[in-house]
Amino acid sequence: MRPKQLEGDAAATGGHYDRIVEAESARLEQFCPVEYAITLRYLNRFVPEHCHVAEIGVGVGHYSEFLARRGCRLNLVDVSQRLLEAAQTRLSAAGLAGYITSIHHASATDLPLADASMDAVLLLGPLYHLCDLKERQKVVEEAWRVLKPGGIVAAAGINRITFLRDMFRSPDPYSAKFFGAEFAAAQSSSQVDPDRQGFIARFLATGTLDPEHAPPIGVAHLTTIAEFRELLTAQFEEVVLTGIESFTSPWQDEWQSKSAADMAAWLELIEATGKTVEGMAYSDHFLFIGVRPSNARC
Repeated sequence: MRPKQLEGDAAATGGHYDRIVEAESARLEQFCPVEYAITLRYLNRFVPEHCHVAEIGVGVGHYSEFLARRGCRLNLVDVSQRLLEAAQTRLSAAGLAGYITSIHHASATDLPLADASMDAVLLLGPLYHLCDLKERQKVVEEAWRVLKPGGIVAAAGINRITFLRDMFRSPDPYSAKFFGAEFAAAQSSSQVDPDRQGFIARFLATGTLDPEHAPPIGVAHLTTIAEFRELLTAQFEEVVLTGIESFTSPWQDEWQSKSAADMAAWLELIEATGKTVEGMAYSDHFLFIGVRPSNARC
């Protein structure tokens, strides 16, 4: 598995995650358990068992392990070499390495996968690390290309308004633990930067962020509900568009205090309200589930 030379946002994002593997390893289960639980519910519901999956942006393999336990054959793609290695290590430790079909150090804009070869494609990261609209559109087109007709795409985006919330409040537990000094500097510069209003206006118009202003995520594009839907429905038939965390977004650290029965009840409410406009507006992440139609679009 030799690293492929990447450029632009893909290279910057790969370098960012190469440096923060420890933080990424802890993020979902320890700091964003609602995001994790709700995403698993949708994957369980829409990704068939024993199917061929392209997971584009694997992180450290949380969802890879879940899918492998369902018998899925995994094609892992990421711009971070160290994340690919971490995911492979996780699956090997779980005795699931045999479910890995291929591993690629590559960008979501140029997938090294055959046409109409996948039953499902996961884009749970790439779309919020590409600032150029044409590159995001290329990601969606590539997902369409490698999916079989009737195949499922699951794509995530980050709510644009959450950046302003995070600049206004004290650091969340994840940012405080792994990016404390950088996060404090970003908040401080946002307050004293003479170009602050110019930056905020540009951000609200474009959704573009950089490591100076958003150290936990680095180079990023944060989206709106309408923009996210338009991007994906250009190629896919919409099945679900939801806000993953709904009303729990700023308080996911409360999750571990709930009993198993309470967790189950709350998950039902989170999922139900996440599909409303109000729940989506509250959420950190949007999730789109779509189907590649049988008729050609590209």
